[in-house]
Amino acid sequence: MKAVILLSGGLDSSTILYQAKADGYECHALSFDYQQRHQRELQSALLVAQKALVAKHQVVNFDLRQWGGSALTDDGIDLPQERSLHEMSQNIPVTYVPARNTIFLSFALAYAETIAAERVYIGVNALDYSGYPDCRPDYIQAMQEVFRLGTKQGREGEAITIVAPLINLKKTEIIQLGNQLGVPWELTWSCYAGADVACGVCDSCRLRLAAFAELGLNDPVVYAE
Repeated sequence: MKAVILLSGGLDSSTILYQAKADGYECHALSFDYQQRHQRELQSALLVAQKALVAKHQVVNFDLRQWGGSALTDDGIDLPQERSLHEMSQNIPVTYVPARNTIFLSFALAYAETIAAERVYIGVNALDYSGYPDCRPDYIQAMQEVFRLGTKQGREGEAITIVAPLINLKKTEIIQLGNQLGVPWELTWSCYAGADVACGVCDSCRLRLAAFAELGLNDPVVYAE
């Protein structure tokens, strides 16, 4: 059994990689260099993929900076810092990258059908304070229909399944699951700032740190602040 794993190198995507392994799938990891501010995450994706002994790990290159529209793809848009969890939950943040998960899932679908994979794993989470529109259950349901209607496999009754095991979990629950699966947190990367050391103050760092703290655990990643 084969599965394609969307692997950013972050906490969530690393957890779903290890979940796919635990589910018994031969894992084919896909990462994306879209000229994001935080390209440092790709180093972690490589390390996590190696640690997990994936069958294959590929990095797909394209440039979303030519359009911008997000603090992650446009240096002219300031990255939110030192926001409370309440502030993060108020609206869709400027770190939302237009259609990013649709682009990622399209690549994953093409790859999955080519290698006759049964599943595509994605680490979206609807309970995160980010509120990204392409991380919600109705979006995943809609994309599942695209997978069914837009492929030869789907039309022949063997649609590739999108698996989003974290979609209804709190960040603390994701960490607990990752601990059970043996995810190497020290290799993962969540920071949006783009430096070689995690900033500790961007939304992603603060969400991660808050979850580890709530569980009474130390995050093994080094932070600047």
